[in-house]
Amino acid sequence: MNRGLGDAENAHSSSVESCPSLRDVHSINPTQLVARIESYEGREKKGISDVRRTFCLFVTFDLLFITLLWIIELNVKGGIETTLEKEVLQYDYSSSYFDIFLLAVFRFKVLILAYAMCRLRHWWAIAFTTAVTSAFLLAKVIISQLFSQGAFGYVLPIISFILAWIETWFLDFKVLPQEAEEENRFLIAQDASERAALLHSGVLSDGQFYSPPESVAGSDEESEEKQDSEKPVV
Repeated sequence: MNRGLGDAENAHSSSVESCPSLRDVHSINPTQLVARIESYEGREKKGISDVRRTFCLFVTFDLLFITLLWIIELNVKGGIETTLEKEVLQYDYSSSYFDIFLLAVFRFKVLILAYAMCRLRHWWAIAFTTAVTSAFLLAKVIISQLFSQGAFGYVLPIISFILAWIETWFLDFKVLPQEAEEENRFLIAQDASERAALLHSGVLSDGQFYSPPESVAGSDEESEEKQDSEKPVV
C-alpha cells in the first residue's frame, strides 16, 4: 500500500515538474520567431554577410596599398617609365619590387575567388596564400639585396607580410566564427518556430472536435404545453 502511494506521489511530482516546461513552450511567440527567421533569410538572399564583405574590402585595400607603395617606389628611383621597364622587362629577383606587387595580386585573386565568389567557409585558401606570401618574402629578404636600396627595401616586404597575416587573423577569428554563430541561431529559431507551430496547431485541432449539445426538436413547444397544463383551472 505504501509503495502504491509512493508511486502515485512520484507520478504527481513529475507531472508538476513538467508543467513549467509546457508553459515555457506555450509562451513562445511565433510572430517573433517568424520575423527572426525572415531576417536571417534576408541576409542569405543578400549573398554575402556584412563581416565577409568587410574582409573582401580589406583584401582589396591590401592590393591597392601595395600598388600605391610600388608606384611611389618607381617615382623615387627616377621616373615611372624608366624604372618600370627596368623592374618588369629587365626583372631581377635581387633588386626588383615587381614580384611583391604580383604577390599582392595573387592574394587578391585567390581570396576574392574563394570567399566572395565561391563563398568558401573554410580556412584552407587563406592559409595557402599566407604560407606562400610568408615563404616568398622570407626568401626574398634573405637572398636579395633590398635592404641596400633605401627605405622601400624595408617597407614593402614588411607591409606585405603584415597585411597577409592580418587577413588570416580577421578571417579565422571574425568571419568564420560569426557566420557559424549566425547559422546556429537561425537553426535554433527555425526549430523553435516549427515546435511552436505544431503546438498551436495541436491546440486548435483539439478545439475542433468540440461541439455544443444539440437542442431537441420541438423542445420549445413541449415546454409551453407543460406550462399550460400546470396552470390552475378557474
